[in-house]
Amino acid sequence: MVRIKICGITNLEDALRIARLKPDAFGFVFYKKSPRYILPEKAKEIIRQIPRGIKKVGVFVNERQGKIKSIAAKLKLDLLQFHGDESLQFCAKFKNYKIIKAWRIKDKNSLKNIKRYPVWGFLFDSYQKNKFGGTGGRFNWKLIKDIKLPGKHIFLSGGLDAVNVKKAIRLIRPNWVDVSSTVESRPGKKDYNKVKKFIEAAKRSI
Repeated sequence: MVRIKICGITNLEDALRIARLKPDAFGFVFYKKSPRYILPEKAKEIIRQIPRGIKKVGVFVNERQGKIKSIAAKLKLDLLQFHGDESLQFCAKFKNYKIIKAWRIKDKNSLKNIKRYPVWGFLFDSYQKNKFGGTGGRFNWKLIKDIKLPGKHIFLSGGLDAVNVKKAIRLIRPNWVDVSSTVESRPGKKDYNKVKKFIEAAKRSI
């Protein structure tokens, strides 16, 4: 069964309602330029009240090593997602953490050097110049269809919704699907019914 990550959680009301749908993970965006940015203190308060079974993912974009580790420790994050231009050398500095490295897919060259990254998992997202995720746009899934990354957890993101997620899962066979902007009523505010339909569709895909 594919696992489901709901990213861009910004408020307690959304978190508690969506938690009842039993997603596998929540993503909290600690990138100030994102419309889904959340203060670490606010994220901590939400994390304190959601079920323990939901994994907590911190999303960072070109952030300083020390700040990432500080937030991860204070919030007891389960996973760290690097969604910027982080180098393999930078990722190697987090040996005691489960790291998800995001790759914004534009063409075949987008996957260059991916196998050299010492990370726990990879997230494939759509490319849009000067934007780091949350665009709601799809990329050509066939570009990653045959990629071999043994032992790595694969996250599929970028324009997924209740209509196309089943097809995406059957084509790519990811370990996880990740959704954010397509299940919102506005940036940072989740639409419960859209989330519900997405989760139901993803769970019916296999």
